[in-house]
Amino acid sequence: MKVTSKAVTLLLSLTHHRSSAFTSSFALASRPSTSTAFTTKPNRRTFATSMTTTSGTTSASASSAKTAEDPYIWLEEVESEKSLNFAKEANAKCLTELGDPKTSASGTYQKVLDVLESDDRIAYVRKYGVDDDGEPIMFNLWKDSKNPKGLWRKTTLTSFKSDNPEWETVVDVDKLAEKDGISWVWKGSTPLSKRLDPMSDDGKRVTRTLLNLSRGGADASYIKEFDMIKQDFVTEEEGGFLLPEAKTRVSYKSRDVLYVGSDFGEGSLTDSGYPRVVKEWVRGTKIEDAPIVFEGEKTDVSVSAHMNDQRLRGGPVYEIRSRSLTFYTTKRWVRRVQYEHLLAPDDPARSTVGEPEDFREVDVQADASVTYVGKLMLISLRSDWEPVPGGTTYKSGSLLYTDADKFLTIGKDACSYSVLFEPTERTAYEDFSLTKNYLILSTMDNVKSKLEFYKLEDDGFKFVGGDAEAQIRSCDAGAIDSTENDEIWLYTSGYTQPSALSIGDASKVGTRDDKKDGSTDSYFVENLKSLPAMYDATDLVVSQKFARSEDGTEIPYFIISKKDVVLDGNNPTLLYGYGGFEISLGPKYIATVGVSWLERGGVYVEANIRGGGEFGPRWHQAGLKAKRHKCYEDFIAVGEDLVKSNICKPKTLAARGGSNGGLLMGMMYVSRPDLFGAIHCAVPLLDMKRFHTLLAGASWMAEYGDPDTSDWDKFLHKYSPYHLIDEKNENYAPMLVTTSTRDDRVHPGHARKMVKKLWDLGKDKNWPVYYYENIEGGHGGAADAKQSAFMTSLAYDFMWETLCRGKSEE
Repeated sequence: MKVTSKAVTLLLSLTHHRSSAFTSSFALASRPSTSTAFTTKPNRRTFATSMTTTSGTTSASASSAKTAEDPYIWLEEVESEKSLNFAKEANAKCLTELGDPKTSASGTYQKVLDVLESDDRIAYVRKYGVDDDGEPIMFNLWKDSKNPKGLWRKTTLTSFKSDNPEWETVVDVDKLAEKDGISWVWKGSTPLSKRLDPMSDDGKRVTRTLLNLSRGGADASYIKEFDMIKQDFVTEEEGGFLLPEAKTRVSYKSRDVLYVGSDFGEGSLTDSGYPRVVKEWVRGTKIEDAPIVFEGEKTDVSVSAHMNDQRLRGGPVYEIRSRSLTFYTTKRWVRRVQYEHLLAPDDPARSTVGEPEDFREVDVQADASVTYVGKLMLISLRSDWEPVPGGTTYKSGSLLYTDADKFLTIGKDACSYSVLFEPTERTAYEDFSLTKNYLILSTMDNVKSKLEFYKLEDDGFKFVGGDAEAQIRSCDAGAIDSTENDEIWLYTSGYTQPSALSIGDASKVGTRDDKKDGSTDSYFVENLKSLPAMYDATDLVVSQKFARSEDGTEIPYFIISKKDVVLDGNNPTLLYGYGGFEISLGPKYIATVGVSWLERGGVYVEANIRGGGEFGPRWHQAGLKAKRHKCYEDFIAVGEDLVKSNICKPKTLAARGGSNGGLLMGMMYVSRPDLFGAIHCAVPLLDMKRFHTLLAGASWMAEYGDPDTSDWDKFLHKYSPYHLIDEKNENYAPMLVTTSTRDDRVHPGHARKMVKKLWDLGKDKNWPVYYYENIEGGHGGAADAKQSAFMTSLAYDFMWETLCRGKSEE
């Protein structure tokens, strides 16, 4: 599957009404892995190395040279006393000048907090098998005012469907944090597959999982195994799997064997800070003694290994290893194995089968994505592909399938290929999900969502139906339990349509004409939960418009405003953008925007600029590297279109973005200070000369370029805001820059250095710049609801009050 906002971890997704200040912007640099397991009791030896800021050590002379080149480089020392003092003093200065949002007369902080901690929120659940009575067990992580770090809890499906489910707490993260003296942030769990577990009561229940807890919200996490039957951690004495803090990639190979990629010491990480080697760790042995079974190059982004069990769909068990060469290119190896091959070497059952077949390299182009469904191999293309010389050339953005056995045994030349999806100028493949017998294809048509259903057959997929037309909404469909049946969760929302959770059934598609509860979707079965309106959307309208970029390309954008909005240029308007990593923006219920902006009478706009994935790989590739300027021209075109339409004027137009969107904001700040009245630049990249040396930055060179090559002189210097500050400019737009000390994805040094440089160069000039650094929070910028509410209200109050002052200005 391609890299999308669904495939990438949406750290603080608003699609499902979870606590967040942003939409999909925080997906930057989190290369999708084959598992997302993690968590253990902290090993304090690792604390000193958990926040390294550069790769390798630096000599005194080299350090002096770097300081001469960049006098603010000391701010890259994340937790040095001098850097932290800068952050603390800047925070105090920010609150003195902007006011503390907690005590502001606007009341935004409390409104946002009420949204984030509301008991009316939908509890999104995951099935972990069945109980002794055969009732499905549903797990959920729940945060509220009493449990800011969260309760991992469970209930039955029958109880979950009721208005007042009966929950049983399994892990109290707040109590665990207090007990350990660590500010834990829950990062999820990776369960042992029921079908690979002989203790699962014939595949009925999940018995073990790997829990993931992060210190203060960082990407690096601790891993600790959890017994789902006893509902307690598995100790080392009991043979439990525990790993210290690192950006670990881990998955179960079988009950007693793990695939582990982590920081094992010198040479075990790539330049991007992700695993370079994979070990096979057997229960009861030391991780230090576990053999390395797969490794990549230091220049790779990461390596990984995982299992794909397709026996329930008539296929084999696939053992897969991969090297992510860049953020968008991967080399893969696969072999088909029997269950016994997955066991520990000394397991008696292991000796009942011979040696497995050798791994085969998957002969597809490196920028394609590959997965296996039953006996079929699915290939998602990011560039045109001609698998058979002289044969058909398949279009970039297409989704194909072929016979997996023939492809792996004989070769790609011997295969025939079928097209499941081929893009047009305005349609794009987003991703797919699987039930036991169906594939659900998610596509976009002019940035509107559409679901199609295909039944899995021995030799391919048969289309059975789906949405008649694309709609301005978010609609995610995922199996409740893809090993059992074809029932699905349906998550829907829109810009003004509160989130809803329903149950559907893929097997119902095309078999009936009735419309239940007003639904026009034949796959709809039962509405379970609906979020009440979290803000007053009366008289709000959503429309899609288009701006013409500098090269003539039409750029779509969504605008939410009062239907009787007065076109006098005085409407406080917030323009949000991202434009990178093939991440798509689109309709979703953003309650925090509602209470912070729309209820006040503001206009909210999302720009679908190039660099994103709204129209597939070509839309993304149109903004890569030397073509990055297209992203910025697109955003400017939307801003100018809003001014031209008299929705706003520059003094009443704010811009906001985070992560890669923070780079976008930095470019708007230095290139078009005349177009914006306020800018919020969050967890940003800003120093494009050194981004590849900081934390995960090396993994993004496929997106931006390599500063150590001619890329810097050719194009990179043109979009490095840190180097584009014009000392002669007397006026820059007011800007709030926010970041997190614990962000171990985008280095906080980017934000720190930019602000310090602006303060030093901007003395006696009209350069109002404010800075706030949350000491916790990771790349999401906040570690709990209160921190998120604080950071969100700080930003929205700043933008609103700044624009309101510009209403009467010419």
